[in-house]
Amino acid sequence: MTGPCSFSRLQHVFFFFLLLFVPCLSLPQPFSVDIDGSNWDISSESQCLSQQQGNFSHSQYLHNLKRLVSSIRSLRSNTYNFYNLSIGTNSDKVEAIGLCNRVLTRVDCLNCIFHAANNLTTIYCPGDREAQIRSTKCMFRYSDKPIFGKLTISPAMEVLNPNNATANRTEFIRLQSKLLNQLRLQAARGGPKRKYAQGEGPGPGPPPYTRFFATTQCTPDLSHTDCNRCLIYGFRNATKGRIGIRWFCPSCNFQIESGLRFFLLEYDPDDLSMKSGMSKTKSIIATVGCVFGLVIIIFCLCFLLTKDRRKEKQSLEGKDVKDSKIKDAQLFQLDIDTIRLATSDFSPNNHLGEGGFGAVYKGVLDSGEEVAVKRLSMKSGQGDIEFINEVSLVAKLQHRNLVTLLGFCLDGEERLLIYEFFKNTSLERYIFDSNRRMILEWETRKRIISGVARGLLYLHEDSRIKIIHRDLKASNVLLDDEMYPKIADFGMAKLFDTDQTNQIKFTSKVSGTYGYMAPEYAMNGQFSVKTDVYSFGVLVLEIITGKKHNWSPEEETSLFLLSYVWKCWREGKVLKIVDPTLIETKGLSDDIMKCIHIGLLCVQENAESRPTMAYVVVMLSESSFTLPRPSQPGFYPLYGESSSSRGNHTSTIPSFNSVSITQLVPR
Repeated sequence: MTGPCSFSRLQHVFFFFLLLFVPCLSLPQPFSVDIDGSNWDISSESQCLSQQQGNFSHSQYLHNLKRLVSSIRSLRSNTYNFYNLSIGTNSDKVEAIGLCNRVLTRVDCLNCIFHAANNLTTIYCPGDREAQIRSTKCMFRYSDKPIFGKLTISPAMEVLNPNNATANRTEFIRLQSKLLNQLRLQAARGGPKRKYAQGEGPGPGPPPYTRFFATTQCTPDLSHTDCNRCLIYGFRNATKGRIGIRWFCPSCNFQIESGLRFFLLEYDPDDLSMKSGMSKTKSIIATVGCVFGLVIIIFCLCFLLTKDRRKEKQSLEGKDVKDSKIKDAQLFQLDIDTIRLATSDFSPNNHLGEGGFGAVYKGVLDSGEEVAVKRLSMKSGQGDIEFINEVSLVAKLQHRNLVTLLGFCLDGEERLLIYEFFKNTSLERYIFDSNRRMILEWETRKRIISGVARGLLYLHEDSRIKIIHRDLKASNVLLDDEMYPKIADFGMAKLFDTDQTNQIKFTSKVSGTYGYMAPEYAMNGQFSVKTDVYSFGVLVLEIITGKKHNWSPEEETSLFLLSYVWKCWREGKVLKIVDPTLIETKGLSDDIMKCIHIGLLCVQENAESRPTMAYVVVMLSESSFTLPRPSQPGFYPLYGESSSSRGNHTSTIPSFNSVSITQLVPR
């Protein structure tokens, strides 16, 4: 089976044919034909999901799969229309799930699942180790990996009534969302045998839009939270403003109709053997006519689009790569209408700030969840490449010191990223404000420094994919309610090989923030993990001093923060540059000096001399640790100083020897 066809340039042809079959769309049951005594939807779609290529016709796994499918008919039907099965052990184990819509009786449900499984394994995806098929009445999926209790939202399928709402569209969408969310909560609260809800609610009018009728359903093996997440994802991604919507993914589905009661309003929750009032003969006559019409429509559309596909093939190759990266990310994709409602159409009152990516807005989704929405600015210099980069990379990262990407939106020229919301916003808001900085006691600042270090260590060495951030700075460190740091903004991030963590790369396009850039990167486009180490060192010194990287003292206007800290360090007066609110706290000078020392090690001009983030984390965590002596930082102004004089300056620090320090108190 093929995926949905694009027909944007042939809408007039499409709707011409649809108008011929509008009566079919009002049927309370989806299109169906009789197969071996059961109703089987032809509006189905199959996916062969196996990542392994090859012939498994003689494998033990395929033998187990055939046994599983043949056993479906012998199962005892239950009142919940949900079945999970497994056969085999280890790599030959097959897990399968079957679920029916409540419009099917118990007997018809088993028949539907059996025919789905049989068609999937013998016609659509023979020999695959993982596949699924879904329709408007039942679904079946199997895998060689665990799937019971696992939330799976992709791939999804949507069947739409072609008619848009003629009433007030905003109110139409609001009332649809209200009913669906009520039913979502009911379905999610269902037990381990059924997660289903049906109901009706008021419509905006006029007729036939005076009432909405809807059902929501999850596979019962999902948890309460995952069922909620699945249905929320469906609501967000379903096309808004249609008088009828049917949406399906492997873990959940829902349907909503305007003025069409497609289910029985009164039912016994434990009796799913209800029969449809429509006679089978009338149903066959009506549906065969609709099937014949749909075949004609599909044939005509595919014939007309053949030439267009050939012409567009080359131009779509790049887009296909981007789309595949997004699909791999397994993220929620939200539509622009949902985001506009959440942000009050990007109201200035919800504006949180500006970044290299563009503007950031606060939003509240229909579920009540607060989010931060990053909106790509056309003037930002960033585009699809950076957008796809951030989506595909960040979605795969899971660490307490990295911000969580919740979803994204691609709509026309709109490029939006949806993150978890932090009311404390960024570190920049606190550390450079004389009043807010008072909140940041030393323990809080040290916790921020350590958290950022662990986040970078995860990116460099511990995550599944190894990443260089390239734009670490105070505004890209967010603070949660307990002031724990979260590294954000991965639009500039670069992936490097897992077995070459110390490799050096070059770029002709230097991107980032001057002042945080390592000298080899700013001047030559050369970057490595040591590039992030340099940015981290700048951030550490900003956190301790409360001053920005481009700050310069009045008496030394030629010096900036790094060079001034280095000057004070050589003269044994480094506490002179520390934020006065920290100096007032007794007994912290050793700890503060240690962090300054680490910061200076990180901003050394020679990249090879800088420590790795693994070494930085060790230095920060150990109470007694011998630290190497730092050399001068990058971009340090020499102004005619000889190397011998610079060496003399270094040796004038009474507390240091030529190799290391253990106590960090200057005399």
